[in-house]
Amino acid sequence: MSEAPLLAVNRLEAFYGDFQALYGVDLQVQPGQIVAIIGANGAGKSTLLNTIVGLNKSRREAITFNGEQIGGLPPYEIVAKGLALVPEGRKLFPSLSVEENLLIGGQVKRPGDWSLAKVYGLFPVLAERRGSPVTELSGGQQQMVAIGRALMSNPKLLLCDELSLGLAPIVVREIYAQLRTIVAGGMSAIVVEQDIGQALKIAAQVYCMLEGRIVLEGAAGTLTRQSIASAYFGV
Repeated sequence: MSEAPLLAVNRLEAFYGDFQALYGVDLQVQPGQIVAIIGANGAGKSTLLNTIVGLNKSRREAITFNGEQIGGLPPYEIVAKGLALVPEGRKLFPSLSVEENLLIGGQVKRPGDWSLAKVYGLFPVLAERRGSPVTELSGGQQQMVAIGRALMSNPKLLLCDELSLGLAPIVVREIYAQLRTIVAGGMSAIVVEQDIGQALKIAAQVYCMLEGRIVLEGAAGTLTRQSIASAYFGV
């Protein structure tokens, strides 16, 4: 008997006013799995993550997490159930220090192993800069703060939107290496990524989106470059 998915998205739709952004999206994440969502700008990737965490409305039955239907719940309830978003562009609080930004993530008070000490162990540079305003950090260091803030809520599922955006390749490799460490500790993750090569390296399962739909899915090792390119560009 196969293990029940941690997250199951079933025929999910999303709208911005009269504009439909998602069309019948199906997706699953198994416990301990990294899933990558790839696609060009405007494909609906960020909308999908935002809808899963309650920033966009959805039908209750369209999203099941840990056996419970959570579609349409307010974001604070969804975070409390064990989902955490690392948003595109980081969305840090510029007037606060590194440590103050991290502590905000812990306000959910979910039980778990993630604490300031553990985040600083994962990203030692943040311990060195704990009292600095986040505006003084490099882009890579700010991304570490955004990941650490999400981890402070002790999630079961970490949703990462464009981790590599605007970062140097060496920084991207470091952050993705740490993501492997995080998941090895028992967490699951969804990674939205435009870098196809990086997505295939990190993920067990890959979904490709085009114009608000899933147009290709499969185990990372079974998808050919040609099939991915055809789905990515819709040709």
